[in-house]
Amino acid sequence: MNKKIILASKSPRRQELLKLMDLDFRIVLKDVDESYPEDLTPEQIAVYIAKKKAEAFDEMVTDEVVLTADTIVSIGDKILGKPENEEHAVEMLNLLSGNTHQVITGVCLFYNQEYHTFFDVSDVTFRHMSDEEIRHYVSKYKPFDKAGSYGIQEWVGVTGIIKINGSYTNVVGLPTEKLYQALVKL
Repeated sequence: MNKKIILASKSPRRQELLKLMDLDFRIVLKDVDESYPEDLTPEQIAVYIAKKKAEAFDEMVTDEVVLTADTIVSIGDKILGKPENEEHAVEMLNLLSGNTHQVITGVCLFYNQEYHTFFDVSDVTFRHMSDEEIRHYVSKYKPFDKAGSYGIQEWVGVTGIIKINGSYTNVVGLPTEKLYQALVKL
């Protein structure tokens, strides 16, 4: 892979995944309004926001690939983004406890003035967790920068998740298997 990549994300998890993929990248951040039309499906929301993030780079003339992504958690008809505070995080985790939810990551690759988008969906099942366990996790790990209020690579992931159907790296925040194939096609 000889293309240079601009990663438009401050997520340390996405940065680590790109390093594991042996990709050459630099980080460039831009503020983007992450609102979306209410009539979109969860998959469409993730792709819409990822593309919106990439559009912030539209004026940059470069031979680099701009990589943007957005991860959301969906359970039933609820979309869970990042929690607003500790109580909101506890509320989200109580909703996920004992249930299966979907983690959806939308990805956009902006290259040669073209947007290439895709998404991945993983089903994640949590065991029932006590309020004490949830509060321990939230107070110790402070998952306020994570969709659904959890990181699969943290305590709650290794003690509370009983099943994953789909890509593990998607749940971390970037479906590396699909990303690699998309980069090869560019």
